[in-house]
Amino acid sequence: MADNKQEKEASTLSFKIMTIVGIILCIILVPILIVNITLIVRSYSNPGKVPNFGSVVPLIVLTDSMYPNIQSGDLIICDTLEAEEVNEGDVIAFFDPAGNGSSVVTHRVIEVTTENGAIAWRTQGDANNTPDSSLVPADNLVGRYKLRIAGAGNVAMFMQTTQGLIVCVVLPIILLVGYDYIRRKLYEKAQKEDTDALLKELAELRSKAGEKDSADN
Repeated sequence: MADNKQEKEASTLSFKIMTIVGIILCIILVPILIVNITLIVRSYSNPGKVPNFGSVVPLIVLTDSMYPNIQSGDLIICDTLEAEEVNEGDVIAFFDPAGNGSSVVTHRVIEVTTENGAIAWRTQGDANNTPDSSLVPADNLVGRYKLRIAGAGNVAMFMQTTQGLIVCVVLPIILLVGYDYIRRKLYEKAQKEDTDALLKELAELRSKAGEKDSADN
């Protein structure tokens, strides 16, 4: 009986540990998985737009033109807004009017002006000595800079590779499915052990009752 009790306690402890591990995995992996899948789907479904998550636009910084406030390899978070809300001194992300049409630049607004009767901005990188060569039209606005996560851009770039997709999308799914499978097996094992223990006790009680009846007769 003591051995059965110890085995039952060990099984219960294992199940509790697996449950805690599963909760931790869900807390860590599920949000990452949701964000990754959302950004990947949107990047393919809208190739001409920067993928966003709600009103949040994550961007990877590739140059040091905004050094030291923003550095190459950082991940920055921008929020979407109307052109009228952009003020001088704001740091904005925009499709580079002097680029290939798809490159995004994050520079500071040094002047709010107009171009062809519409709002436009003169911008400059904090680390640059001169303003950008072209005015930024309002239609090119992506968002306004809110915060940076130092070095996280390098991680985000890795996530865009085949290996990154495996590590950040496929692996989390495998871990969650594997956890659920193991948890179910442990639960079934614990249930079976409880049932076997009850049947054994019942058999012992019947045996004792039979022995008592035999002694009385």
